Amino acid sequence: KMKPLLIVLLLISFTQSVAIANEETTGDVKGLKVKITRNIESVVIGHNGKKVKIQRNQNTKNKINPDFAYTSRKCPPFCIQPIKLAPGVETIAETEMIDYLIKKENGDDNIVVIDSRGASWVKKGTIPGSINIHFKKLSLKHGDEAEIAEIFEDTFGVMRTAEFWNFKNAKTLVLFCNGMWCGQAPTSIKALLKIGYPAHKLKWYRGGMQSWEILGLTTVKP
Repeated sequence: KMKPLLIVLLLISFTQSVAIANEETTGDVKGLKVKITRNIESVVIGHNGKKVKIQRNQNTKNKINPDFAYTSRKCPPFCIQPIKLAPGVETIAETEMIDYLIKKENGDDNIVVIDSRGASWVKKGTIPGSINIHFKKLSLKHGDEAEIAEIFEDTFGVMRTAEFWNFKNAKTLVLFCNGMWCGQAPTSIKALLKIGYPAHKLKWYRGGMQSWEILGLTTVKP
């Protein structure tokens, strides 16, 4: 007769062999082969009244979108941006961006995710859950003061007083553009800071669409 300990060891070995075989066949026993993180396969986000599933491209031979394949754009204006844009402004990456999208989807109305690019780029694809506010619209230098005031009040939750803006209930803004060489979101952030927007309520996804596309994450078109 086989000893109990030997039987247990054989069962464990068999179970592990089956698990490895399944993993080699499917990529992951639980589901998608290419996950976002070890614990997150995909997330569902609302965008323009529809539900969009954000996940990574499952084709392990997929290559980057040709629109983001160029390595050398003229500088200026397409100069490499620093990691720290301004004191108090947090620079985030993809998992933090997804965390903000999840919070927003779960009912946190104090988060606004902003694509700062022009319409021609947005048409190529944007991050689900974001809204488009061109960087010039938030600049006193390029934009219209009345339009800026409307965006502040209607979208950002900022209150106007007789002499200044009240940012007590200002929303957290998460801004991005085309990537680490793009100056559009940084221009928006610097313009907001000049007007008085609290730095700790401004988040910058430096990688932008370049990094989003490199990682094969879902995009949506208008």
